[in-house]
Amino acid sequence: MDKRLVKSCSVVVGHYGGGKTNFAVNLALALKAEKPQTPVRIADLDTVNPYFRTADASELLLSRGVIPLLPEFAGSNVDIPMIPSALRSAVRDPAGFTVVDVGGDDGAVALGMFRSDIKAADAGVFFVVNRFRPLIATAEGARDCMAEIEELSGLRCTALVNNSNLGAETEARDLLDSLEYARECAELCSLPILCHCYMPALVPDLPEKFASAGGDPSLLFPMEQATKQLF
Repeated sequence: MDKRLVKSCSVVVGHYGGGKTNFAVNLALALKAEKPQTPVRIADLDTVNPYFRTADASELLLSRGVIPLLPEFAGSNVDIPMIPSALRSAVRDPAGFTVVDVGGDDGAVALGMFRSDIKAADAGVFFVVNRFRPLIATAEGARDCMAEIEELSGLRCTALVNNSNLGAETEARDLLDSLEYARECAELCSLPILCHCYMPALVPDLPEKFASAGGDPSLLFPMEQATKQLF
């Protein structure tokens, strides 16, 4: 991962089902592991999707010292979207890290409520792509999705995250084949690549193969499955 692109506030956006929440959770865990004395928070702005939410990983987050900022009814059978009231102050706090998980287009609209705070914090806005999701399977589709999110939120993306995967069926070849896709997306979106995500539990030998394929191993971001997986 290019750590130079990670700011005290990191906003994670992208198309539905692209793996935003799992990346956001893993980013928060990685930041806490690297700087255990620094406060790390993660806020859930997924106001629609009940299947992939930060609330699902709240026990894991708390066990590792990450503070979840969740809607009041998250994880219950009362599904009323509520924006965490602590988010505004957390975003503006330079003394720690705040990761904001944004769920799809509707989340981008909610994100717009905090536009001025996020701009003031000089936040990193990370656009997650996955070549195995139909509407963003091409660089052109990814560019159009990013443009829509930027228009709805009033914010500009600052880096691209390649999270191409097939869930539990992911093999090293799937990730290696996504390299050119990620480069095309980054070029068309005019964004630097923050990282290429992978799960060591599924592809433990990826770093060696990644380097052999011409990839930069320093941009690999190892993750664990921290959220619900439906495929």
